[in-house]
Amino acid sequence: MTKDILFFDFKRKYRQNRNAIQRAISSVFERGWFILGPELERFEHNFAQYLKVPYAVGVNSGTDALYLALRALGVGKGDEVITVSHTATPTISAIRLTGAIPVFVDIDADTYNMDVRKIEPKITSRTKVILPVHLYGYPADPAAIMRVAKKHGLKVVEDAAQATGAYYRGKLAGTIGDIGCFSFYPTKNLGAFGDGGAIATRDKKLADTVRALRNYGEVSKFNNRIEGTNSRLDELQASLLSWSLTKLKGWNKKRERLASLYLKELRGLPLKLPPAKGAGKVPAWHLFVIRTARQEECDALRKFLAERGVGTMVHYPTPVFAQKAYSFLHYTSKDLPVTSAVATTIVSLPLYPELTVIEVKTVCRNIKLFYDRHYGRKR
Repeated sequence: MTKDILFFDFKRKYRQNRNAIQRAISSVFERGWFILGPELERFEHNFAQYLKVPYAVGVNSGTDALYLALRALGVGKGDEVITVSHTATPTISAIRLTGAIPVFVDIDADTYNMDVRKIEPKITSRTKVILPVHLYGYPADPAAIMRVAKKHGLKVVEDAAQATGAYYRGKLAGTIGDIGCFSFYPTKNLGAFGDGGAIATRDKKLADTVRALRNYGEVSKFNNRIEGTNSRLDELQASLLSWSLTKLKGWNKKRERLASLYLKELRGLPLKLPPAKGAGKVPAWHLFVIRTARQEECDALRKFLAERGVGTMVHYPTPVFAQKAYSFLHYTSKDLPVTSAVATTIVSLPLYPELTVIEVKTVCRNIKLFYDRHYGRKR
């Protein structure tokens, strides 16, 4: 009997790196300094060097990275932020935390990222920021987005939560806009062992503002210049992330090799496969997302794989605009037809560095079997 193939296996990462992880943890406990200490400074320095930007500021989560980035840019109540609905809800939560209104544009049917052609008609006198999401680790089109932003005097905040290590024309995702925002949620390419996030920028004033905002608005001890919050990347996670950063390049290479194997094995099936490299874009392969022709086919495929021990997910089955919490925005599927169609026909397959070639081939073999049995695929 074959062993189940989990969608993500946190235990493997720990078991394969137990000694290094324990050393990173022990160093913090031996020092006895847990908040805003040398481990955070070290990680911020290393992460900024990796991204090739002057400033990186660690915060409590990817959601807070987005929220504090928007706050640093002066976004507040009544302002508008143009973004997408085909994203994790935290993208929108961060906008709402500022009091601003998310304005949704539809996505490109090939990349599932923001359709740049849809942006300008949505710009109003209240628009302050364009917030693209580099979804699934595939870069959006930041150059085109920056051109629109510059034309209209807007700022750009990149949601690079799923794209640590992705490139666009030689630049890392999250380093092209005014501020890039990263999540270190455990499943991310650069994952912590808990929550964590960071912003990256070339603007010292913005970095200093986020640094103050994350710690109650303090610019020095007991000196609060602005209203802030508590959003600090703790020493334990910072230490683990510094170690993880040394492994990131290798982990992303493994993701790329496994993604290439998926692309090879699934070629010729009646599926829409994710785009690979091209047009200056190099994905980080955070997720490997396939698309079926119909919702019924999608549901049947997931059920078939689950019965054979293969874990899958859908990112994301209900677009944010269709969530009850955001019904006050008054969007319908007619407003975002591509977003609506994609949500019902996509499947995310297992993809993480600890996954094996044999396991990927097993997933592919079962997908082929599904189409053989249910759709009469000819070999």
